[in-house]
Amino acid sequence: MITDAMPTAAAPSRVGLNQAFTDAMTMTWRNIRAGWRVPDNQIYMFIQPIMFVLLFAYVFGGAINVPGVDYVDFLMAGIFVQTMAFACAPASVGLADDMQKGLIDRFRSLPMARSAVIAGRVIADLVNQLIVLVIMIVCGFIVGWTFHNGFGQFLAAVGLLMLFAFAMLWVGAYIGLSVGSPQVAASAGLIWLFPVVFMSNVFVDPSTMPSVVQAIAEWNPVSAIASGARELFGNQSLVDSDAWPMQNPVLASLLWCLLIIAVFAPLAVRKYKKASSK
Repeated sequence: MITDAMPTAAAPSRVGLNQAFTDAMTMTWRNIRAGWRVPDNQIYMFIQPIMFVLLFAYVFGGAINVPGVDYVDFLMAGIFVQTMAFACAPASVGLADDMQKGLIDRFRSLPMARSAVIAGRVIADLVNQLIVLVIMIVCGFIVGWTFHNGFGQFLAAVGLLMLFAFAMLWVGAYIGLSVGSPQVAASAGLIWLFPVVFMSNVFVDPSTMPSVVQAIAEWNPVSAIASGARELFGNQSLVDSDAWPMQNPVLASLLWCLLIIAVFAPLAVRKYKKASSK
């Protein structure tokens, strides 16, 4: 006796924007709930930026001299930018973990937007980064930092930092889908960030660096974001440079963020389409 096989559900090749948005919000809520079910991870994620603020303000701050600049004023925007850049790592690890457990294959078989899994992870991590940024701002007030350009410019600076975090999360998503395990993702998501962050104006004046390194620092997107945030916060910054990003840091920051998103968001979604558990 021959019977017809039961049809299997397949993800639609195209979905409307409304469904894509709904699917992304569903995955966002799933990732937020999953994260808070392991409170130890959240606690350590929130403690780390506090340690960075206290260490650089009270331990290294006395040793690092930026002539003519209040170092705490100079430091805090750099610490904010560094932390937003490091958002890349948890996104990498989270997606690599989903791949290793076979969740990516299960999600791909569901009738949902293909971008929803990646977007849900990115948005959930962005919410966590916003909480981290708020904690760091409070710590900044405690160590003597403040903003000077009014509340509107303060919100604009926060928006710029969150846009940078959003861009870096797409980089993390691409890395997480490209490696074989969470352990590899943890290294791959961070190892390249250290030279990018430290070869910038986040902590020191690039004019103290060798000429080649100084040129790299002046065109480093991290330097542009840090300078743009300082300008919007009304903090003291370093403008002794003819490099276009240092003369126009806010515009340069927006362009860098949009470029990173335009490159890595499509790459991450394309990588997800081809992804399979190992």
